[in-house]
Amino acid sequence: MAFKFIRTRTLLPLALGLIGALVILYAWRLPPFETNRETTDNAYVRGQVTVISAQGSGTVTEVAVRDFQDVHEGDLLVRIDDRIPTQKLEQALAALAVKQADLANADQSQRAAEARIVAAQAQMAGAQTALNTAEATLRRSEALLAKGVTTQQALDQSRTAQAQAHTAMEQADAALQVAQQEYQSILVGRQSQEADIRNAEAVVRLAQIDLQNTRVVAPQDGKLGEIGVRLGQYVTAGTQLTSLVPPKRWIIANFKETQLAGMRVGQTVTFTVDALDHRRFNGHIEELAPATGSEFSVLRPENATGNFIKVAQRVPVRIAIDPGQPAVSALVPGLSVVVSVDTGAPAP
Repeated sequence: MAFKFIRTRTLLPLALGLIGALVILYAWRLPPFETNRETTDNAYVRGQVTVISAQGSGTVTEVAVRDFQDVHEGDLLVRIDDRIPTQKLEQALAALAVKQADLANADQSQRAAEARIVAAQAQMAGAQTALNTAEATLRRSEALLAKGVTTQQALDQSRTAQAQAHTAMEQADAALQVAQQEYQSILVGRQSQEADIRNAEAVVRLAQIDLQNTRVVAPQDGKLGEIGVRLGQYVTAGTQLTSLVPPKRWIIANFKETQLAGMRVGQTVTFTVDALDHRRFNGHIEELAPATGSEFSVLRPENATGNFIKVAQRVPVRIAIDPGQPAVSALVPGLSVVVSVDTGAPAP
């Protein structure tokens, strides 16, 4: 009996020591517990948290949603007093109508100038015909006078008619040039009026945008955060109204650089979520960051001077969450997770 007691007292510490050694070997993944599975608890659920802000100034006349409400793209979130933007739009539309009327008058003036050019061209053609007739008559009178058939008076009359026809021709030519210059002036003025219309149309579009900005709507489907605006509050451009979290989720796991060997895009990942009683989910590696996390920090470490202590850097790894899993909708951005990757598994 005494021998049994002594043996039990001897074996108990040995068993406890063996268990402790095994625990240490397992914790440090030393033989016989070597594994290709890499694990990190420096991992979090991520999502596209979008800040919804006002794009104009005014008094809030309606808050159409509540905290943490599910919304769809285009749903009204907040309405801002639209009286001033509405009047500005009416003013811009009226100014555009005036410019369009001016352009219509310019069209009428252009058609009138074209008609005057046609009339001046016809007058010039008539003057040219009259000049040709007068010159022919003058030549005949000169020939007849040389033969003694006509009188000097008739020749003088022919010369006078030819001079008058030449003067009429010059007047018709001058009238045609004036009509053409008026037409060119109208064309130049029309270009200016068309530019005025484009400017007025731009003012109308800006007024329409300002009016649309009085209705703050959801840019996409998702779940709202806390509503940071109240009825009657005066807001300005940039005032934060609420936040929108779309349904898409993913995991960012920050593995040590010593854990990356064998890690490939597409490898299967399992992770547990602390907030869901360590529930297990599946995913796969989607991307590996192009640099360590320290390279993206505002104050990057400079190791070129002073004493140096080597610190294992961490590399962010993006993990896609496999769809169709129960309770996956309960994953919200910011939750802590524990990620495990079998680096020995082949990537698809």
